[in-house]
Amino acid sequence: MDETAPRGKKPGLIVRLLRGFWRGVDSSRRFTVNLLFLLLALWLLSVFFAGAPKLQPRSALVIAPKGALVEQYTVDPASRALARLMGEEAPEVQLRDLLRAIEAAKDDDRIERLVIRADGLRSAGLAALREVAAALREFRESGKQVVAYADFLDQRQYLLAAQADEVYLHPSGAVMLEGFSRYRPYYREGLQDKLGVDVHLFRVGEYKSAAEPYILDAPSEEDRVANLFWMNDVWRRHLDDIAAARGIDAAALQAAIDDMPARLRAADGDLARLALAQDLVDDLKTLDQVRELLIERGVRDERQHTFRQVSLDDYLGFVDRERLPIGKRPQVAVVVAQGVITDGDQPPGTIGGESTARLLRNAREDDQVKVVVLRVDSPGGGVFPSEQIRREVELLRAAGKPVVASMGSVAASGGYWISMDADAIYADPSTITGSIGIFGLWMSVPRTLEKIGVRVGGVGTTRFAGAFDPTRPLDPAVGELIQSVIDKGYRDFVGKVAAARERDEDAIDAVARGRVWSGAQAHERGLVDTLGGLRDAIDHAAELAGLEKDQYRLAWIEKPKSTFEKFLASLGGSAQARALARWTGLAGVLVGERTQEQIARDIEWLRSQQDRPLQGVAHCFCGL
Repeated sequence: MDETAPRGKKPGLIVRLLRGFWRGVDSSRRFTVNLLFLLLALWLLSVFFAGAPKLQPRSALVIAPKGALVEQYTVDPASRALARLMGEEAPEVQLRDLLRAIEAAKDDDRIERLVIRADGLRSAGLAALREVAAALREFRESGKQVVAYADFLDQRQYLLAAQADEVYLHPSGAVMLEGFSRYRPYYREGLQDKLGVDVHLFRVGEYKSAAEPYILDAPSEEDRVANLFWMNDVWRRHLDDIAAARGIDAAALQAAIDDMPARLRAADGDLARLALAQDLVDDLKTLDQVRELLIERGVRDERQHTFRQVSLDDYLGFVDRERLPIGKRPQVAVVVAQGVITDGDQPPGTIGGESTARLLRNAREDDQVKVVVLRVDSPGGGVFPSEQIRREVELLRAAGKPVVASMGSVAASGGYWISMDADAIYADPSTITGSIGIFGLWMSVPRTLEKIGVRVGGVGTTRFAGAFDPTRPLDPAVGELIQSVIDKGYRDFVGKVAAARERDEDAIDAVARGRVWSGAQAHERGLVDTLGGLRDAIDHAAELAGLEKDQYRLAWIEKPKSTFEKFLASLGGSAQARALARWTGLAGVLVGERTQEQIARDIEWLRSQQDRPLQGVAHCFCGL
């Protein structure tokens, strides 16, 4: 009771609000304390009852990636650890984790074979897939067996399955090879004719087509020709990789796709039987049949009623515990630049001008770091944050620390900007790169407002006061300002590439102008030094630093985890803790509803630019 209020009179609104606020704070405090206590108790119980698990001999490593294949997690460590603790499927798997697990298993006497379930992989860049495929081939060459099973395989998933000694498909499944395409909606009529939005595109480079959908009703001829040029190169390589893995002819594969309706009729509409007839799979089996086959070849796990196996996450846990770094050693550092390049400080799994530059600066200031690999998987973004990152690459080299750029699936436009000053640029032949160009996009809506009876009027103290108000028509003089900024941005881009590549500016302009290339095509045109993957780039970086294989430690330079995040990661990595959490029913308490999907990266980036009208954009909407 509020003793300051007259007896029988209700407390005032402010007092009631303060009381409610305090009760909310107190409830949150108690919930947080209880949550921490439960987590700690869970961890202690798992340690007490289980101890350190051991990897059994004659185990099969099961690789069944779920969701997206990424260079770096985009989900924060705490959410990821809690999801794993509750047994939820992780939406992402890191390329580096797949590669090091396969490489470790190749020489691990306890791993008898590798089993691939690729049909849970929802998205992956072609360059990253080719790196995993190469690792699987090396595993096979060591003399160990690889078995693949799937219910359904698209053409990206199939590249991994095709590397196996034996590929099994569900009798009601399918393998779909259809070719690569890139279709986009075009908005000109809807925006300009129907809604009355005036769209102004400023660019340098006839091939810089990222914003063409806002001003055209169909692709320009330059865009169509350029895209088909690099896509045909990437598609041919994809077919060649599959054909080589399966021992069949690439031309026959292409012909089978073109003649698919007739071939499917001959197979009575049975897609699984068609895949078998085309030698894409070795046999049609259900999952339980494949399980029995692997039990016969290996060791039965009586508790799980299956063959003895270890998952990717659990195997990496064994590897990490057994390979703890001993003492201080020189480091080959890897900094990941993944996603759209935006301003400021961005979380892991994205690129921020300040945050990514800070990681490079940390590597420069760390005496243990002798060389840096910049792993780029980005379609570009803002010019200013791209330049912030490029400058740090320049400073690393000035400090005597070599930098090797390793291009992932996409390193185009701003992605090329941040790579170009490296001592060496590595790219996979199927990397999407180039797109050296700048554009700016401006939309004004006075005609749109007039359609609903709204008009804008007012005064300004200069000609350009309020000139960037989208509710006003664009003054031609303002258009000149924007185009001047775009022109300068392009000159800077070409000039910096020419200086970095030690080429004439005219020679760079000839292969620039916004045109996209495959990694192989970029190599032919001098934009890339060497064709190879991440492991090749790391090996070359060590050579530049004069380090032998056993003389250095590979270090991933990332934002450090908090103590609580480390605790959750340790808890999520314990199989016993995961089982105990599910048994005790804590999933609903700890995790609640699933985290909503992230807002589309490109939309988020466009929003971040709305307060900077005079800014060039080095971005390429060029993914497959």
